Amino acid sequence: MAAVRVPPTVFGIPFGLAGLAGSWAVAAGGGSAPTWVGDALLVLAAAVWLATTVGYAAYTLSVRRALVADLLDPVLAPFASLAVITPMPLAAQGLAPHHLGAARIVVDVFVVLTVLFGAWITGQWMYGPLDLDRMHPGYFLPTVAGGLVASASTAVVGQRPLSLLMLGLGLVCWLVIGSLTLNRLFFRPPLPPALIPTLAIEVAPPALAAVALFALNGARIDFVVSLISGYGLLMVLTQVRLLPAYLGLSFAPTFWAFTFPFAAVATTTLHWIADTRPSGHRVYAYLVLAAITVLIGGIAVRTVVAAARGQLLPTAPAPARTDR
Repeated sequence: MAAVRVPPTVFGIPFGLAGLAGSWAVAAGGGSAPTWVGDALLVLAAAVWLATTVGYAAYTLSVRRALVADLLDPVLAPFASLAVITPMPLAAQGLAPHHLGAARIVVDVFVVLTVLFGAWITGQWMYGPLDLDRMHPGYFLPTVAGGLVASASTAVVGQRPLSLLMLGLGLVCWLVIGSLTLNRLFFRPPLPPALIPTLAIEVAPPALAAVALFALNGARIDFVVSLISGYGLLMVLTQVRLLPAYLGLSFAPTFWAFTFPFAAVATTTLHWIADTRPSGHRVYAYLVLAAITVLIGGIAVRTVVAAARGQLLPTAPAPARTDR
């Protein structure tokens, strides 16, 4: 009997839930939401991350060379980084208020793992072979998202020098990988349908950079945040043109690629609302929070339905041997 295939993309599920928890936490800090909702979402995200990690470990231990094949796969490998990125915001937001020392330990351990994974996969991309047509916006995840999430998380637990170091890692990798990704999207053939949801990840780098800067500067809108948010606005509005491509898709686990990027956008928007306090700011905050909750909640419900029908994870033979 063939093993159930557990692809690295499933780590997008707890990552997206962690992003939603962050949005609710910011709303609660601005007085627009109860704190217990964010706390409950953090617990849920942690439980899903643990279950996903156990499931993926069981799969890779039962299928020969499955882990090696995933880590060398030019399409799937970037998503594996979410296994070590997700615990950082969970510890910073959920554990730090109760035990700062323990939160620092957890954050630091996963910062190290994130940097090591980012270094390994960067070396793998250099070592190759790498086909530009197989590149997709998920390539932002290991180093750009990893560095910026690490920056925000270390800032929250009071490690400013480390936070600045991780901010630099994330920003420079954003400039390098972002130029390569846009070049691929502009001038090469369209992404295959299964990877079209990863186009949403284009909104993540500016939003995550803003979140990291908010964590460092006390949630104030400064010059740098404004500059980065301008580019973020462009990327968000670009998504409107992509709606026809999104609406023509059938549901797949890669739909979770929509969740954390737009949660980061929602979190950044809530920070802007809380800092500028425009007329009717509470209504705006409620609308942003409702929109991101409906989006991620809808994808979560569809995921549960697919899992109940046995349609979420495919059954597949063991991966073929990979030499490089």
